[in-house]
Amino acid sequence: MPDIASKWEFIKNQIFEEYGLTKVSYNTWINPLKFHSVENNKVYIVIPDDNNLKLTYITKSFTDYFKVTISEVMNHEYDDVIFMLEKEIEEEKKEAVIENKVYNINSETANLNAKYKFDTFVVGANNKMAHAASLSVAENPGTSNYNPLYIYGESGLGKTHLMQAIGHYVLETNPDKKVLYVTSEQFTNEIVDCLRSGNANSINKFRDKYRTVDLLMIDDVQFLIGKEATQEEFFHTFNELHSSGKQIILSSDRKPNELTVDERFIGRFTMGLSTFIERPDYETRIAILMRKAETSNINIGRDIINYIAENINSNIRTLEGALNRIIAFSKLNKVEMNVQYAEEALKDLISPNDNKEVTPKYIIEVVAEHYGVTVEDIISKKRTAEISLPRQICMYLCREMTDVSLNEIGAALGNKDHATILHGVKKIENDITSNKELSNKVETIKKKLSPN
Repeated sequence: MPDIASKWEFIKNQIFEEYGLTKVSYNTWINPLKFHSVENNKVYIVIPDDNNLKLTYITKSFTDYFKVTISEVMNHEYDDVIFMLEKEIEEEKKEAVIENKVYNINSETANLNAKYKFDTFVVGANNKMAHAASLSVAENPGTSNYNPLYIYGESGLGKTHLMQAIGHYVLETNPDKKVLYVTSEQFTNEIVDCLRSGNANSINKFRDKYRTVDLLMIDDVQFLIGKEATQEEFFHTFNELHSSGKQIILSSDRKPNELTVDERFIGRFTMGLSTFIERPDYETRIAILMRKAETSNINIGRDIINYIAENINSNIRTLEGALNRIIAFSKLNKVEMNVQYAEEALKDLISPNDNKEVTPKYIIEVVAEHYGVTVEDIISKKRTAEISLPRQICMYLCREMTDVSLNEIGAALGNKDHATILHGVKKIENDITSNKELSNKVETIKKKLSPN
């Protein structure tokens, strides 16, 4: 009732006069109080403080004063007067924001990158099937036989691009749809936070968020492996969405039957369509580089593009990184780019004839490329899970594949101390004995470092 707000100062003054309060008592306890709202015939008053003792005292001493006075002034009998601390109001606001995000997932809260759309995706022989399937799902989400759509392939080949392109397309054609893209790490972290809080309301909100969407995309689903609570929650989320005809899209670095999970997951992952993205062939690599140069408004010779495409056949991220390096080399050295300068710029990235010497620097570069992070991230002080694991793998591989000392390894990794390096080495040594996924990943990186 807005009338209480307009008469609030009068109400407080009436309490001061009628109940014989001293000025000190009035200024200490009554005057700072703020009217908040009326709900269910109860008046809510805010104490602009975070002191629970103050809340207890005011509630005990002044509830009746306010209830009687407000009822008399407003000529209406209220059921109760309830005092609240200001921090409770802030918590309510935060919950309201969370609630709003849960039930109003849109293009701004769907976690989509504006660059990842169908018109910026380069289609080639390596990804034609995945692209066609993705477009079909985008046009008819949840209604085709492609549910779930499971896209797999090595890191950096465009899986995330395709997934998010579907999300953009669905929202552009039907803005009322609820679309959500998350990495497996985000999904896991939210589960862990809910469990740590021990709050049933948090779990319910998590479930409302993930089980009421029209399109759910989870990237790198292989990282859910081995996390029992996360796997269980994901299993029930999957079932709820699928039975409701909602679209699910998953990505991974391996086939469903190569995941070390129980059969119930493999069965669900193969209910729809599994589609593979291979490394781009020469023609596709050319097209990717030309598109990158065009969208970046860069004028670069075809001979340089050919040189990159001929010598780098791994993934899109590495291709684009090579092009960026050449551009930077040209600007820093103030030279007109040609193939000779391109060779100079990429000399530590391209060695077509000889295996590179395995050094800490080379190990860090290969691990960074494999995990899709930067060298700067690995040698930084960041301690997020997505950086800490690659960094510890670097420590382990430097120790196992080179003869350099712990101090030298530490220096290469951003001046980490001897104890930190030793801890990282031992952690990976222990983890690869019990974690098959990690063991396979480390072996894959070893092969990249030393193919023979």
